[in-house]
Amino acid sequence: MAAPARAALAGAAVIELRFRKRLGALGLDVDVELPSQGISALFGRSGAGKTSLVNAVAGIISPDDGIIRVGDRVFFDRARGIDLPLEQRGIGYVFQDARLFPHLNVAGNLRYGLKRARGTQAVDWTGVIDVLGLAHLLDRRPHHLSGGERQRVALGRALLRQPALLLMDEPLASLDAPRKAEVLPYIERLAHEFELPVLYVSHSIDEVTRLARHLVIVSEGRTVASGELAHIMSLPEHSPLVGRYEAGSVIDCAVAQHDDHYGMTTLRFADGQIRVPRVDLAAGTPVRVRIRARDVALALTQPVDVSITNQLAGHVLSMTPREGPYVDVAVDLGSTSIRALITRESCDRLQLAIGMRVWAMVKSVALDSRSVGFARQARPKPDAAAG
Repeated sequence: MAAPARAALAGAAVIELRFRKRLGALGLDVDVELPSQGISALFGRSGAGKTSLVNAVAGIISPDDGIIRVGDRVFFDRARGIDLPLEQRGIGYVFQDARLFPHLNVAGNLRYGLKRARGTQAVDWTGVIDVLGLAHLLDRRPHHLSGGERQRVALGRALLRQPALLLMDEPLASLDAPRKAEVLPYIERLAHEFELPVLYVSHSIDEVTRLARHLVIVSEGRTVASGELAHIMSLPEHSPLVGRYEAGSVIDCAVAQHDDHYGMTTLRFADGQIRVPRVDLAAGTPVRVRIRARDVALALTQPVDVSITNQLAGHVLSMTPREGPYVDVAVDLGSTSIRALITRESCDRLQLAIGMRVWAMVKSVALDSRSVGFARQARPKPDAAAG
């Protein structure tokens, strides 16, 4: 197997995935440990092997060798001859297509999940209805639901199966932007409310950054990086896999205050503050900000006559050449870091060097609603259920 591309998870029970599988031209080579609670995202481009990976976890395909373990339950171990069938693994699976039964109403589809539950009922009917905002939909048939509503029902059905692990394979891929915005707050909340592990497959860095705490990057069938999301995103070497224009930094902040006059919100973090277009969250709410490297400019002295409000002092940590005329510059802010994608020409003109003091500048207008999300699961507003 490949050398482990993961950070060790000490103390708590983990999800252990170490297996290989040849699938035609694609060879899966998986070696990661994931936390046993919360959302772990499997991120990679289309065709990277993400769906094949979760299908192996589910028992839909059988690895050639290795082990798959969730906590103290072994799903697969070739050496010991263990290969539990899907129905014995206690898996909840949510696909791109909701796959609801058209002849049943919402309540009937949910009851189907409850009937197939195994073991102790840790997830109750009322809790699922509340968390996913389904009370007003129970009598409707699937063809009377929006795409976002159908996916919420599919989520509820999977949860009511009392899963030991929830798999979500591109659950928002078939939805338009408004429907994605409808469903995202519910996914944020469910992992926290029901304290179960979720493997979330996506090729959308916006979704991954908003939802996940742990990130696994998959490329050509291999798990090439695994660890805490903010850390993995801060490493320049992963930029080619994330995408030149989407790569950047993730910073954990808290809402400090709102400026009603200008329609702005101040977010504070360990090394300073960031001003963003107003986010409708109470002061003190933890949030996560994704700052794309292409939206960061650098200066050698603090600018005065400039429109950019967000100016963060730091020191050059690294400079990584990129394809074409670009250089990826990591700036150490103290407890956190921020990355800037600039041209080699600018790098030479500023005579940047490791350890040099610089100012990283970020336009507030670059930090739209897709860049700022909850740092923990939060209850969506009542009107978020509108189809």
